[in-house]
Amino acid sequence: MTDDRLPTEVWVMAQIRSGHSQGIPAYVLRRGERMGGTILLKLNLLGSGFRILTQVRGLDGALGWMSALGAEPRPETEADAYVEKAVRRDPDLWVIEVEHREGKHPFEGREL
Repeated sequence: MTDDRLPTEVWVMAQIRSGHSQGIPAYVLRRGERMGGTILLKLNLLGSGFRILTQVRGLDGALGWMSALGAEPRPETEADAYVEKAVRRDPDLWVIEVEHREGKHPFEGREL
């Protein structure tokens, strides 16, 4: 079985460019493994807190996102503490911050 997915680095940069074209700023806070690192999104809700979404794949390989700290916005200190622990567990992890009041992001996949 072959994996026809793009390298993570290429996919992340394409998603960020897509966000910028939609007026949704996104920034790489931490570069992970270039070819196959997973992604964590730090959603900055611009004044009302932060949410963390972790990348998951279903049994069918479809990309999705799960909320790591629940649906309610959290203070940045809690979000950063989660990110720090996640990076310690997975040094290949990419961390992307997205700024949008409503928590929209340009990354493919739906929130589960």
